[in-house]
Amino acid sequence: MKPKVGDQAPEFTAKVVGGAYQDGAEISFSQLKGKPVVLVFYPKDNTPGCTIQACAIRDNWDALESIAYVFGVSVDDTKSHRKFIDKKNLPYPLLADTEQKIVQDYGVWVEKSMFGKKYMGIERSSFIIGADGKIAAVLEKVKPGAHLDQLLEALKKS
Repeated sequence: MKPKVGDQAPEFTAKVVGGAYQDGAEISFSQLKGKPVVLVFYPKDNTPGCTIQACAIRDNWDALESIAYVFGVSVDDTKSHRKFIDKKNLPYPLLADTEQKIVQDYGVWVEKSMFGKKYMGIERSSFIIGADGKIAAVLEKVKPGAHLDQLLEALKKS
């Protein structure tokens, strides 16, 4: 079940790659203090839509970094994340949720359909978690090109 605005954010621990973190280090939600946390759930590294979304965050990183901790989250492993970061020069960290725990806790691991074939995957969504640990905003089923503007607007309100 997807957490709603006002709910306590689910705790997580995951391997992290990029940003200020040593590749393969572990980060827990409880370690992030002092400013909002943004979890950007995306389907897959190095795919067209995810690249558009990731590069928009990259191109506005200075504004985002000053107001929130921002993490991309997918079920790709740390090697895939490292390739994505290097290929697209991403300045922010990516969480490797290879066991699908975070995506399930946040309710974004859903049944999808493409060309009539059903499969499980990540629903492109972002969660803004306030410094108090509660969900401040949920951006669901966002379009890659519109995500950044929606995120910046939601951060202003939180």
